[in-house]
Amino acid sequence: MKAYVMTTGAVFGLLVVAHIWRVIEEGPALAKDPLYIVITIAAAALCLWAWRLFWLMSRS
Repeated sequence: MKAYVMTTGAVFGLLVVAHIWRVIEEGPALAKDPLYIVITIAAAALCLWAWRLFWLMSRS
């Protein structure tokens, strides 16, 4: 279970990094797209949740 949580956290983290990188490369017009923002925030939330679960599983 730990490997799954760590993998999904890393995948969602890479998605967030790719989205931020794309905004930097293509300009701020992309950052005004509401769906793009929602997907980026959702991926960031899932990444943080996965890493929090991983941290809690490691402590127990």
